[in-house]
Amino acid sequence: MQKGKINVQTENIFPIIKKFLYSDHDIFLREIISNAVDATQKLKTLASLGKFTGDLGDLTIHVNVDKKKKTITVKDRGIGMTAEEVNKYINEIALSSAEDFVKKFKTKTEADRNAIIGQFGLGFYSAFMVSDKVEILTKTYKKGGATKAVKWTCDGSTEYTLSDIDKTDRGTEIILHIDGESKEFLEEHKILELLKKYSKFLPVPIQFGTEKVWEKVEGEKDKDGKDKQIEVVKPRIINNTNPLWKKKPADCTDEEYKNFYRELYPYSFDEPLFHIHLNVDYPFNLTGILYFPKVKKNLEVQKDKIQLYSNQVFITDQVEGIVPDFLTLLHGVIDSPDIPLNVSRSYLQSDSNVKKISNYITRKVADKLEELFKNDRKTFEQKWDDIKVFIEYGMISEEKFYERAEKFCLLKNIEGKYFTLKEYKNHIEKTQKDKDKKLVYLYTNDVDSQHSYIEAAKERGYDILIMDGVLDNHFINSYEQKTSDSTFKRVDSDTIDKLINKEDNQISKLDEKQKEELKAVIEKNINKEKFTVVFENLSEGDLPFMIVQPEFMRRMKDMSALGGGGMGFMGNMPEQYNLVVNSNNPIITKILGDKEPKNQSKIIKQIYDLALLSQNLLKGQEMTNFIKRSVDIIK
Repeated sequence: MQKGKINVQTENIFPIIKKFLYSDHDIFLREIISNAVDATQKLKTLASLGKFTGDLGDLTIHVNVDKKKKTITVKDRGIGMTAEEVNKYINEIALSSAEDFVKKFKTKTEADRNAIIGQFGLGFYSAFMVSDKVEILTKTYKKGGATKAVKWTCDGSTEYTLSDIDKTDRGTEIILHIDGESKEFLEEHKILELLKKYSKFLPVPIQFGTEKVWEKVEGEKDKDGKDKQIEVVKPRIINNTNPLWKKKPADCTDEEYKNFYRELYPYSFDEPLFHIHLNVDYPFNLTGILYFPKVKKNLEVQKDKIQLYSNQVFITDQVEGIVPDFLTLLHGVIDSPDIPLNVSRSYLQSDSNVKKISNYITRKVADKLEELFKNDRKTFEQKWDDIKVFIEYGMISEEKFYERAEKFCLLKNIEGKYFTLKEYKNHIEKTQKDKDKKLVYLYTNDVDSQHSYIEAAKERGYDILIMDGVLDNHFINSYEQKTSDSTFKRVDSDTIDKLINKEDNQISKLDEKQKEELKAVIEKNINKEKFTVVFENLSEGDLPFMIVQPEFMRRMKDMSALGGGGMGFMGNMPEQYNLVVNSNNPIITKILGDKEPKNQSKIIKQIYDLALLSQNLLKGQEMTNFIKRSVDIIK
């Protein structure tokens, strides 16, 4: 028997590993199983090269939990190790002395500590986060000489023992004696959860216990004449060793893509709109399948759905900063051996390969969208409402994507017609310009509540866009900044003639003195803190009172509510509106002509409440008063 000390000269690293090194203690299982997979894959490679001529046999990796013994065992039939190799790979800390390791660890922030594992080759030692003793039983695949099976034991101190044992089968068995603080890992459901999270697509079969399944009995029927089925107990294989993203795109069917989506997201009821199959081997290796989901109003719900893998080993599903932010709305899988396993997200964000991968995916997404638009515009338009948020998000946040997306970004008007940005510009070129020759894009974000304003615009032959998406305000802002000859105006942000012409086209029936007299009467009957009274010379057929909210103030407040634009302070500002008085409406002249204050007040309050109602601003006691007053008027 050999006794010795692991090469740690100044400080015991195990307490550091146990308490701090990984932010998630459950990562230990990924590390141990990844090592087992690596050992198995190496044996398969040696066999393919003719350097191992024995029988490979069953290469399934077995995971077992023994609650009574308080152990977790991971057993493989890979290359195994000799005593010399155990000394080299287990007892010697890779790449650095212990002093350097401890020094570097202590200077790291908590967010960067995961990177330490990868830099120092300490994946195996993650076992000590949950164990008070770890044993390795291993036998090499090699023949002859010093190839006896050996057992390595360590109790979490720097001391270990290494002894010969009787073990006939090649491969390695890791036995973790779980400590008192980590009892949760002795529960079958917990290990099953971790295996499904980290090992779902590993390239070597992983067995954990057994499961009951129903199997058809060949040639036998039940009493209803259907194929007879019986319940049987089978080994429970956790993983799909050949996931769809490993196949060539040309060999995959639409049904397979749909089935794989269900495999990734078994609790999702919506089918994806379409997919992109990534497959590149230069200048980096990358495979994967990304799906376009139906994007809901709540963007945050959509995130954390891309699963990042390295050689089929799960890394994370939090890919913000690793891929452009708008791509986090996609679902699916990215797998690249060029993405290091044991690193923090901050490390990944600065890694040159990761940046190249991110740019490649952005380009492929743009390629796919442009291809769909060019080849089948009708279908693209049908899916537009579901992918609009995603495309706007990309155009707002990524300049390169904006340049590509200009070709297939669509605008929809209230007639349900779709236009590219260029097409719509041409569509309104002759009819919708203000006095400064700027194109005016009229839009509504609520067809029902803004109906009267929309009708006023339609009567004048103007076109109105529907911009009711969660990111439309941000998109409008971005587009205006890039196109200095265009401005967006919501149909209820001012009277329609002012929105387009910025000048009065009608002669007023009231002189300035009459306007001042009437303004004083109106202000007595409205909320002066919330509404500013302004007179405009509209046609007799236009409403007597209209409530509008200036475009800039309303848009900034809406953007602040969603987040972004640096306008957080806007959310605390009170709502401000203009009460537009149509000086040419007969009701207005009637109010002025009736010198009885009670009659004036009654009419003003009624048309004021009607204006409030049109903007969904009439609520509570005011609504009750309006209803009662309306009934009295009818009587």
